[in-house]
Amino acid sequence: MQQLRRQIQPGKVYRRSDLEFFSSAIDRHLAQLLKEGVLVKMRQGLYYAPASSKFGQIPPDDLMLVESFLKDKNFLMVKPNAYNTLGLGLTQLYNTTWVYNHKRKGEFTFNGKTFEFKIKTAFPNQLSKEFLLVDLLNNLEELAEEPNAILNNLADNYKIFNPELLRKMTQLYGSGRTKQGLKALYRRENKNA
Repeated sequence: MQQLRRQIQPGKVYRRSDLEFFSSAIDRHLAQLLKEGVLVKMRQGLYYAPASSKFGQIPPDDLMLVESFLKDKNFLMVKPNAYNTLGLGLTQLYNTTWVYNHKRKGEFTFNGKTFEFKIKTAFPNQLSKEFLLVDLLNNLEELAEEPNAILNNLADNYKIFNPELLRKMTQLYGSGRTKQGLKALYRRENKNA
């Protein structure tokens, strides 16, 4: 048990498989650590070692949580609320985070937060305004916003995006419908230039 305790660091997320190497009776030891509050069970096989501040317990970092859950660092987290920052008049708030990855699909709740895992063949390493626009257009039907209003606002505000990066993001990550729509806007802008 002492060897197991030494491995646990506050603020870290662990899978059962990460800890079983350090214990000869992992289930009994995990039950004891849960009872003592050294660990908090996030879901089956996933545990958090709470870190504390002067305001109380600090919740686990979302990136660390998803990384432990997937056993992989190859994912991208997208919060649909980020679409509101694009300057296209979007105002809806969503209580979910989409996790683009190559392994898992489905909706999971960790620590009271909803994560929807979506299997994607390709996604960038980090978010950019241009990728968010392509992703917004790819997911237009899933949003509570009025699609025609978004498309009209995009036509009026197309110039706020880097055209080269937007073209690259569209080619790499856009659906067929997204590619067609952005090609039409690109051609219209360049015709008027």
